[in-house]
Amino acid sequence: MRLQDFAQVVRSKNAGPRRFTLDVIFRSDPDYQRAAQSEALTAEKIAPLYGVPASAVQVINYPLGRAIKIVIPRRIMSGDPGDRDVYGAQQHTPLLGLEI
Repeated sequence: MRLQDFAQVVRSKNAGPRRFTLDVIFRSDPDYQRAAQSEALTAEKIAPLYGVPASAVQVINYPLGRAIKIVIPRRIMSGDPGDRDVYGAQQHTPLLGLEI
């Protein structure tokens, strides 16, 4: 099953000019547990999707909120020439097709 098929919310936003965060929120505890225990949502699997080293990716689990937060460095600083997403709001799409 793909992440987009059972996550309630998948979104991204800036976390300052040099990083963005990906928030993945689930409707139920079983859905959250499935994703949190999946090998698909690890720094090693996410890093290649964004062209950054795995050591630069943080995956933070929030069981009480049934959420997973992922912090990734931006390859181009927000607002610099070549930046096509100043707010970091369109960075979540590579996660949607991940098989969980």
